Amino acid sequence: MIEVEGLTKYYGNFPAVRDVTFRVESGEIVGFLGPNGAGKTTTMRILTCFSPATSGTARILGMDVRHESLKIREKVGYLPENVPLYDWMRVGKYLDFVARAKRIPSDKRKTEIDRVAKSAGVDQVMGRIVRSLSKGYRQRVGLAQALIGDPPILILDEPTIGLDPKQIREIRDLIKGFSRDRTVILSTHILPEVSQVCSRVVIINKGSIVAEDTPDNLIGGHGGARKARVTVKAPESDLLQLLSSVRGVSSVESQGATNSTETSVIVETLPETDVRPELARAVIEKGWDLMELRPLQVSLEDVFIDLVTEESQAFGANAAEAPAEVA
Repeated sequence: MIEVEGLTKYYGNFPAVRDVTFRVESGEIVGFLGPNGAGKTTTMRILTCFSPATSGTARILGMDVRHESLKIREKVGYLPENVPLYDWMRVGKYLDFVARAKRIPSDKRKTEIDRVAKSAGVDQVMGRIVRSLSKGYRQRVGLAQALIGDPPILILDEPTIGLDPKQIREIRDLIKGFSRDRTVILSTHILPEVSQVCSRVVIINKGSIVAEDTPDNLIGGHGGARKARVTVKAPESDLLQLLSSVRGVSSVESQGATNSTETSVIVETLPETDVRPELARAVIEKGWDLMELRPLQVSLEDVFIDLVTEESQAFGANAAEAPAEVA
């Protein structure tokens, strides 16, 4: 469905995207993740034929984005990070304008507009002026315009940015519904949403792919540090000092007093190290009451931060060793 191989994009001497390769199958929702400036939007602009690549190839439905851009645009619905709405138009008129731009036949235009308005949940605001809409409804209108023409592929760049939790949930449910008959690439900073929506995740940093797998596999295969929450009836400073001295503990962070006598801390250990028995033993030997000792599950956010941090450190080291004209 979507094939990207060796994709590279330079802006002057700056490599925004470097040798990016991944594949998205039909019917998948793939999360495209990365910190600001990682190359997400650049990659999406290449896939949607808004910007040419410097080198490498990208194919949509077997068509090359460099040579068949007009045909590809008919098959791709694109929602950029900044939704391109005309604030002075009414929602219905705006969608009619988009339908005309996408060359929907006049005898099918009203049916198509009604279909996308209902799919995106804007059928009740068709007579409203765009600038009078809430942020959530503006995002919905952006989704509606992307759906016009019934494209088999949707590329959504930060569709939930700036929304409140209720609006995020509504947009998330819309996107999940799209997967029944469409392929979706979704860029977002809301990592918990990725675990609930996406079947696979591609993580990009400094213009290069650093990980690609299902959310469960990324979390399950993460060999980073382990964490545990420990709550003890003890003074905070004494507890921090004691647990920091346990072999295998890399850091102890106070969560504050849970009440007048109990202190809760987060203990982080070295990779692949389980020090819970030693933690319990140290507390009991001190004569304190151990109220809680439980492991904290690694999240996709933990995996993301570790991967990006490791890659950034490696990139920084290589840059430091590079000749001045290259760095």
